[in-house]
Amino acid sequence: MKKTLLTAVFALLSITAFSQKKSGIGIKGGLNYSANGDYFESIGDAAREPDRNVGYHLGLFGQLAISRLYIRPELIYSKTKSDYQGDKFDISKIDAPILLGARIIGPLHLFAGPAFQYILDTEFEGITIDSIENDFTIGANIGAGLDFGRFGVDIRYERGFTENEATFVSTNGLGGPSRIDARPDQLIVSLSLKL
Repeated sequence: MKKTLLTAVFALLSITAFSQKKSGIGIKGGLNYSANGDYFESIGDAAREPDRNVGYHLGLFGQLAISRLYIRPELIYSKTKSDYQGDKFDISKIDAPILLGARIIGPLHLFAGPAFQYILDTEFEGITIDSIENDFTIGANIGAGLDFGRFGVDIRYERGFTENEATFVSTNGLGGPSRIDARPDQLIVSLSLKL
């Protein structure tokens, strides 16, 4: 399934290289504000310590434009971190959103679509993670962006649909295994450049 997904994303990226004027391929990167399952409760903590839940992402995208609509597959490496009672929970993953968008007016466009995630690594500060329930999960992205020639900026919200828990045991050996929700729940701000 994972190989099929990656093959489909690369095929879509290749097709966009030969499409219309608004179509193309490019690179993107930016910042993520992540809470991995506890987003709305962590807003107060973020205001007090804004760098605590900030991660980053880098990747490639392709865009196939058809009139005012477009399809945009992306392949992105993301590093997210969340704070749980003073300890940091880090996740490294590959994201593959497939977005359907529409140009609204001028440089403004709106988009939404499924996002497929493959978790590469998880780390909880001071704690050993026994297992994560699912390495491969599905979620959704919804957002808006502005394009200025070859440059673009967008903001989106990502939420995982698949329930996914990480099981961990404290390194001091006290207490039994605990679980935290590892579903992505984040705001993502990106800058992009069409090549």
